[in-house]
Amino acid sequence: MTEFPQLLQTVLDTTDVRGLAEFYRSLLGMEYRPGDEPPTDGPDDLDWVVIQDPRGGRRLAFQLAEELKTTTWPSPEVPMQMHLDCMVDSLDALINHRDRALEMGAEVVYTRLDDPEEPLVVLADPAGHPFCLFVG
Repeated sequence: MTEFPQLLQTVLDTTDVRGLAEFYRSLLGMEYRPGDEPPTDGPDDLDWVVIQDPRGGRRLAFQLAEELKTTTWPSPEVPMQMHLDCMVDSLDALINHRDRALEMGAEVVYTRLDDPEEPLVVLADPAGHPFCLFVG
C-alpha cells in the first residue's frame, strides 16, 4: 500500500464531452485512452472521456454536466475555482499556441505578453474553463 493517494487525472465538467476532449487533445498533443476514441460509426454518446500524454503521466478527463456557469474571472461573481497551467519555451511559442487555441475556439480572458519576468495569457476553452499559457 502506498503512503499517499496518487493523483490519477484532472477532471473537467463540460456540456460537450467530445468537443472539449478534442480541444485539449489537439492543443496539448495528447491521445485518447484506449476505448475513448471517437466512434467510426454510430453515435458518440460517451459521458466520460480520458486523454493522456503519449509519453505517460499526465491525463485529463472530461465529464458530462447538464449545465455550467462560465467563470467571470477576474470579476468575482463566478470564481475560477481551478485552471490549468501550460508552460512553453519562448514568447514566440506562447503566441503560436495562443493563436492555435483561438482558432480552436478558445477566447482570451487576460493577457500579459509584455511582462519581462513571466509573459502569459489566460484563455477560456470552448466550455469556459480558464487555462494559462506562460513562458517558463
